Amino acid sequence: MKKINRRKFLESTSLLGISSLVFGTSSLGQISLRSNGFDILISGGEIIDGTGRKGFIADIGIKNGTIAAIGNLNGSDAAVKIDGRGLKVVPGFIDIHSHTDVDLILNPKAESKIRQGVTTEITGQDGFSWGPLGGPELEKTLSDFKDEYNEDISWRTLREFLDNFSSRKFSPNLATMAGLGSIREYVIGLDDRPASDAELDKMRLEVVKAIEGGAIGISTGLEYTPGSFASTEELIELCKAAPQKYRLHATHMRNEDDTVLEAIDEAVRIARESGSRLEISHLKVSGKSNWHKADEALAKIDKAAEEGIEIHADRYTYVAYYTGLANLFPLWSRDGGTGKFLERLKDQALKERMKEYAEKKVSNLDGEWNGVLISSIKKDEMKIYQGKTIKQIAEESGNDCFDTAVKLIIESENNVDMSGFGMEENSTEKILAHPRVMISSDYGSHAPYPPMNKNIAHPRAYGTFPRAIAKYVRERNICSLEEMIKKMTSMPADKLGIKDRSRLEKGKAADVVLFDFKKIRDKATYVEPHQYPEGIPYVIVNGEVVIKEGEHTGAFPGKVLRS
Repeated sequence: MKKINRRKFLESTSLLGISSLVFGTSSLGQISLRSNGFDILISGGEIIDGTGRKGFIADIGIKNGTIAAIGNLNGSDAAVKIDGRGLKVVPGFIDIHSHTDVDLILNPKAESKIRQGVTTEITGQDGFSWGPLGGPELEKTLSDFKDEYNEDISWRTLREFLDNFSSRKFSPNLATMAGLGSIREYVIGLDDRPASDAELDKMRLEVVKAIEGGAIGISTGLEYTPGSFASTEELIELCKAAPQKYRLHATHMRNEDDTVLEAIDEAVRIARESGSRLEISHLKVSGKSNWHKADEALAKIDKAAEEGIEIHADRYTYVAYYTGLANLFPLWSRDGGTGKFLERLKDQALKERMKEYAEKKVSNLDGEWNGVLISSIKKDEMKIYQGKTIKQIAEESGNDCFDTAVKLIIESENNVDMSGFGMEENSTEKILAHPRVMISSDYGSHAPYPPMNKNIAHPRAYGTFPRAIAKYVRERNICSLEEMIKKMTSMPADKLGIKDRSRLEKGKAADVVLFDFKKIRDKATYVEPHQYPEGIPYVIVNGEVVIKEGEHTGAFPGKVLRS
């Protein structure tokens, strides 16, 4: 699929924003010349302030990007007036585990996320951040980035990455963690071996530099290369390196299926011995044989909290995960990076060893190989496989399912992603309802138009937050609406140390979402994901209307948030 020219894309979106100001409709009110009025007045909505407190009817006045007043503001002037009657008025949602970062180069509107009500994206997750960049696959990273985004990476450190994005225009706010996998690759490479004392010291220094450069915490991806090669002791030492104020550790744990309970124990140990604040990323009990472990997993979290450890988790609102197809293969096969992995796949003896591992892992999915849905393949000529399961592809070609998976990895040069149907609703509801679990998408931003629709995205890119409200509050009633909004706003803000937003209070940044509780719903599916949710007519970021009557205004008020 031909990529849209970035310059033309940005010019067209800028013109859209200008035209909306010049030819704007009257539905949001007329521009007032009086200096003592509000910039935006939201009247008559039910305010759910993000703290868990019961909702109440009131008006909100916004001035200079902040909430200036809450109460009876009848008769007040405003440049923009929004009738909130019949709508819930809530703080903008914080996606505490997001992958919306360089997507903003191609589409600064971040449409699939902002239309959900996400106003702040927390990226740099799963051990990967956009700095420091280095190691044996740097040239591949640079080349792939150039192909994808039509520009060169001009940064190498996390500070430089944030400086670069501070000069860009986009709709949501953006913050990042420092990925310990990226730091390990930068210092050690992609080999499965312990760090030397000198290398450990260098990694400690990189942690400090990343935090000083603006990272708001650190993340690990312990099922991915090379983060998986770090020992528990190494992770404890690197967590200790972070200044206490920013010693937040978000972890994609060592395992999320057969040894998920042991993985929680390791995460808790790291928190206890390093003094870090623990965030378990996308908490799940994956695999049919593990679904019964949800209660015990949550009990371990409760026990750690009782012991004084600050522990939370996040989770998306779907029963299928999303990852690289390579993660169905054993860790040893991926030692050394992509090149060595592809070599091993071509070795028949080694491939047989991998097959035993992969077949066992897949047998635990709901549908086995029919539960492995190909979502994204980088090569254009292979996109015919997107939206099909491995079993479907194998039956069409007359090949074995495992051999089909190997073929896709080799021919795509390991650039193929999958959705794996590993969870079920009962344990998902238990996890989402737990008072220490927040909502996250674990995904980047997309749109139903080029170039953002070239892959079969996971539906969570479009529907995570509306689904939390529509399915799990309105339909399943797993918690109150006030509690669910808290899981999306003040809870993640408090965990991250973000003080200036996430509550509807006077003086806070004006990130605000209005939705119709009766109409809000997600529409994205696994096969047809590029569908915006319904029932969210207004989204405001830093005091500017970004979504107006369900449409993007072309406004780019997002800010880079730093430590």
